[in-house]
Amino acid sequence: MPKNSLLVLGLMSGTSADGIEAALVRISGAPPKLNSKLLGHASLPMPKPIRAAILRIAEGTPVPAAEISQLNFRLGELFADAAIATCKKLSVPVKSLDLIASHGQTVFHQGEPVSFLGAPTSSTMQIGEPSVIAARTGVTTIADFRPADMAAGGQGAPLVPFADYLLYRHEKFGRVSLNLGGIANVTVIPAHAKPEQVFAFDTGPANILIDALVSHFSKGRNRFDAGARIASRGESLVPLLEKLLVDPYLCLKPPKSTGREYFGRTFVQEILSEGRKLSARPEDLIRTATIFTALSVVDALNRFVFPHTKISQLIVSGGGARNPLLMGQLEAALVPIELLTSEKFHVPEQSKEAYAFALLAYETFHHRPSNLPSATGATRPAILGKISYA
Repeated sequence: MPKNSLLVLGLMSGTSADGIEAALVRISGAPPKLNSKLLGHASLPMPKPIRAAILRIAEGTPVPAAEISQLNFRLGELFADAAIATCKKLSVPVKSLDLIASHGQTVFHQGEPVSFLGAPTSSTMQIGEPSVIAARTGVTTIADFRPADMAAGGQGAPLVPFADYLLYRHEKFGRVSLNLGGIANVTVIPAHAKPEQVFAFDTGPANILIDALVSHFSKGRNRFDAGARIASRGESLVPLLEKLLVDPYLCLKPPKSTGREYFGRTFVQEILSEGRKLSARPEDLIRTATIFTALSVVDALNRFVFPHTKISQLIVSGGGARNPLLMGQLEAALVPIELLTSEKFHVPEQSKEAYAFALLAYETFHHRPSNLPSATGATRPAILGKISYA
């Protein structure tokens, strides 16, 4: 790396709120010749009481403003602890960091404007106070990336396509980057693409429904279906699957984004209600949710991608890349497209989004825009994030 490179630590907590992912990245240059290298990564579990508080707010449970304020600062401390712990694990002095990039924890996201107090309004909220992170670590921290895109008319999501374009663009064939976190999202990168040709959107749920059902049936003892072992014992419930596959969100044209507000507690309760009518076993519902996740991704690709763009490879990241049933369904439904994981590109599945936000922070530090209006629907490029100096 050139001498003018920066050492950036990206921090990410996703829709599932089950942990903080950290990625240490050395970055130099500027697009289209931006150079980056992942030096190390770490995954730190979210403490159960804090996760419960996050989910309570994110799922729309009425809470006092005081609780949101307190959680914002408590999460700031937790993200700072995660940054320090990651540096210790990787034997890197915290003071050697040039920047910390923190996506924060989304507790609300309304990408499309809705009527509010007499005017159409969209909004988003990510908490995890960056001033606290900067103060505790002594490192300049950039956070709260989504609002600038929304102020420019975008949905504030997805933002990872900027990194996908830099990582995966190919001269000769088209690729789709699929991230299977809590929510599934795709970035479509045509062969020899220019930035304005890239488009992206949230296809629907990924792990959010599977995890919620596992947690429900295990009474909170388990958070996810490791190795798809539970789903593999079940049978798909065709009537429920057919009902899920006509959900209105799947038909919406991109750009579009979603989250726990839509595919959260109420949606899961409807699945449980349908399961009771069908006398379904827990493993049947978990399998059906897994198959639904795969088929909703395939449906989105067939509706909005394949008619317009020739795709040769699907590159998968996120926790869902470790679910063999989910991956098997995708591979079978998408023949002859080659299915790869981000590991093939030296980016571990779990740390891809943290890596991406490190790149976004680097661009913000250099006063350069890093949203892709073709992905978010914004009317113009925007410099993302807010800077908290140490």
